[in-house]
Amino acid sequence: MDDIVKQALAKWPNVPHCYGWLALDARGNWRMRDERAQHFNLPGDKLNNAALVAFITRNYAADERGCWYFQNGPQRVYVQLEATPYIVRTDPAAGWRLHTGAPLGAPEEVLLTETGALVLRGGEVVAQLDDRDFADVLPRLQLNGATVADDVLLEWIEGKAQGALSLDDVPVQRIAADQLAARFGYVSVPTSPVAADR
Repeated sequence: MDDIVKQALAKWPNVPHCYGWLALDARGNWRMRDERAQHFNLPGDKLNNAALVAFITRNYAADERGCWYFQNGPQRVYVQLEATPYIVRTDPAAGWRLHTGAPLGAPEEVLLTETGALVLRGGEVVAQLDDRDFADVLPRLQLNGATVADDVLLEWIEGKAQGALSLDDVPVQRIAADQLAARFGYVSVPTSPVAADR
């Protein structure tokens, strides 16, 4: 967390939190969701200012409820997650790289949803693969020790093909997309605890 943020927290400890205005999409983009975007459930405008994106990324964390937020000075701006708390991409030099720029390292757990979303867990980090990188990862998927063809992978996802699917020798597990948040303890759409009690 930035020093300026820590100083603001000390100076103004009781600033109300903000909900609904910031989102992380499934490609690792931060999106500002104004009132119109919130009302019509739109993704919001992609943030392109490099300094702002870097500031958000440096001050991104989770609370005890599993709600992710950006600490903006004394205020927590809670983040709606389109997918998982992190998005991962392939990087020819660094291997797996998170949307924050940090390396993921070797995945300890690999999951595949019914929609074809690939999710990796390394330590406490849960990250969905940016769909634009799936073509790079596909040759690394093996079914019973052999490279898996696209049509066979689709059958495996649907449960029509059996066998041991793996990614870089890590077994791939099937999971329903709507079970990811509960499995890994994060909240996709944070709400105020006060609002939840009403």
